[in-house]
Amino acid sequence: MRVSIIIPTLNAEKFIAELVLRLKQQTLPPEEIIVVDSSSGDRTMEIAGEMGCRTLVIEREAFDHGGTRNLGAKLSAGDVLVFMTQDALPADDTFLEKLVGPLADPSDPLIVASFGRQLARNDAVPPEKFARLFNYPETVMIKSKEDLPQLGIKTFFFSDVCSAVRKREFEAVGGFPEKIIMNEDMVLAAKLILQGYKVAYVPGAAVWHSHNYSIAQQFRRYFDIGASLSMNRWLLDYARAEGEGFKFVREQLAWLLRHRHYRWIPYTLSLTLAKYVGYRLGLMENKLPVSLKRRFSMHKHFWPGEKGGEKT
Repeated sequence: MRVSIIIPTLNAEKFIAELVLRLKQQTLPPEEIIVVDSSSGDRTMEIAGEMGCRTLVIEREAFDHGGTRNLGAKLSAGDVLVFMTQDALPADDTFLEKLVGPLADPSDPLIVASFGRQLARNDAVPPEKFARLFNYPETVMIKSKEDLPQLGIKTFFFSDVCSAVRKREFEAVGGFPEKIIMNEDMVLAAKLILQGYKVAYVPGAAVWHSHNYSIAQQFRRYFDIGASLSMNRWLLDYARAEGEGFKFVREQLAWLLRHRHYRWIPYTLSLTLAKYVGYRLGLMENKLPVSLKRRFSMHKHFWPGEKGGEKT
């Protein structure tokens, strides 16, 4: 299969050379690497061009989590679309081969999408390390509509930090949703699964990727998650997000105690409260004035009247 890799970027000079180098050294070489840049102010485009990537520059205000990725997909020549973020570095040279492997498995042609494991970087704080372990375990999983009663909203969990989708089925369901503040990857997975397709989680396809967000940043991030679900309430017809959230909190506190990270417990409790309040406010975004939504949001450019916001 021909593989097209699509990477949205913004001021990615710190990462882009290493990322492209690792992708070109894969045991399954990509057909092309497409970089869609949101008018970076650094050398991102210069480096990507010098390394042989196809490049496209869009206005910063035009960035859209779904629409920008769809734009890259329209430019692609591959049979399989691999979506990555600029700061996700493949852990080894078999990453790409393992990621797209399930999509070529003749024993289960309904598997049309896959996503890999995210490993915490060395500088990750304990709560972030646990989040990566909780969300990205070592066990392979094939998810379908039949898993909804057991897994709930986790059935739709899918990350385009490192993911692959067969282009034919991607186009058949309309690609990523556009004009969406977050969770474009979850919506895509939900559309595929509800159409009867399957999504594979492939822990052998690993990337180094984590963020040490502050309490305020997590509040804003979860406000955007809640806002996204508010705008796509059909997802909540199938499952409730809170149940998975409560399970995460219980297991995170137990993990911190087990590993004697006692001083991180007060911080984690504060973090949990910030996430929950942000999420609940996001769910009621349609009742809030735009000025508050901009103040609460991590993606301020999304809301009407905001200019110059940056993608994070």
